[in-house]
Amino acid sequence: MEDALQLVQPVLDFFAAGFNQVNAIQGIIIGVLAAFVLRQYSRILVISFAATLVHLVVDTALPVIRGAELKLPPLADLEWWKYVLLLYVGYLVVITVIYILKRILIRG
Repeated sequence: MEDALQLVQPVLDFFAAGFNQVNAIQGIIIGVLAAFVLRQYSRILVISFAATLVHLVVDTALPVIRGAELKLPPLADLEWWKYVLLLYVGYLVVITVIYILKRILIRG
């Protein structure tokens, strides 16, 4: 049993890190809106991808709205792509939890 836990622990850590990336006001708002747009759970991958894109656009556009210069994301940086993947996994978790709560509480 302990060996199995050692094999699964890195995966669980990755999901926890993704959830921590989304666990902010911006992420929760995007996650709630995405969960209410989600009609069938089979579309979770597409909706999570769209939520990740919205998050990245907001991250890029918000400083511009506040008066800063436009700074494009570092697309050639591997760490930035890890951040994007963590966001995606985080949105998978957040949207799934909110979707389940929606199905239980609203029945729709």
